[in-house]
Amino acid sequence: MLGGGTVGWAYWHLDHNIRSVDVDGALGDDRPARPMTAPSPSAAASPLPSGALNILVLGSDSRSGSANRRLGGGDSSGARSDTAMVVHIEAGRTRATVVSIPRDTLVTRPSCPLSTGRSTAVAYGAMFNTAYEVGGPVCAVKTVESITGVRMDHFMEIDFSGFAELVDALGGVDVTTDQDIHDADSHLDLAAGAHHLDGTQALALARTRHGIGDGSDLGRIGLQQKLVKALLARMASTSLLTDPARLYRVADAATASLTTDTGLGSLNALMSLGESLKGLTAGHVTTVMMPVVTAPSDPSRVIAKEPAASALWASLR
Repeated sequence: MLGGGTVGWAYWHLDHNIRSVDVDGALGDDRPARPMTAPSPSAAASPLPSGALNILVLGSDSRSGSANRRLGGGDSSGARSDTAMVVHIEAGRTRATVVSIPRDTLVTRPSCPLSTGRSTAVAYGAMFNTAYEVGGPVCAVKTVESITGVRMDHFMEIDFSGFAELVDALGGVDVTTDQDIHDADSHLDLAAGAHHLDGTQALALARTRHGIGDGSDLGRIGLQQKLVKALLARMASTSLLTDPARLYRVADAATASLTTDTGLGSLNALMSLGESLKGLTAGHVTTVMMPVVTAPSDPSRVIAKEPAASALWASLR
């Protein structure tokens, strides 16, 4: 009875960690259509979903809460999507492409519905990451769909403290840097070479930009993509199923700072997604950045490079 009660409490706790937003309900039918695909013969024999998926993954620079303020600084207002990745999982779910969208990209931000019943105004030449700031996850999804023409099946957001705690729960990650990094803003000092990073260091690596390249967001994206693969490799090499205590710590860290769409807003839904991706390894994940060029109106901003950007998005539909 005690064991059953403990398991039941753990499930209830993890399930209630997850926050969700009804993106589909807010956006309705004013969005790209889902592609029509025929089910594969193997899909009928499997109880798990195996179709292609597009997931918008955001790393939020929210400063709310003491843990986030300690890791990120600043105040609790004006949270923005500091990191944005469109994760395209191919049918069969053994291969994926991760496309990073630079936060400094100038876009036409569409009118987005607000929880108050009103809508934001269309904004021309707006920075991409302001979509989250003005309209939360719903506007972030609508803006991504507007500039890509790709329907987002799901949405996930994790904040500063959640990312750091997840890395710590996994026991750290292994990353190799190609150059020395010295960034006073992110408090990161790393010599070029292989490193085992704890959560705070991994977060600093994900946020650093002043210590690499030209100091723009483009250099930071390369480091973030290294971290994505390092996390996948760490999860694959960690025997979570044979270590219930660690499994719980990882699950607690992953869900405590997680916001999803309502389709993934339960522990059962996330577990089903995770099970369907068990054949996806770091070696089968391709990381790219949306092609961009310097914006004519502002040398510190970028715009999509055409026709390369449109060709990339078309390949994911």
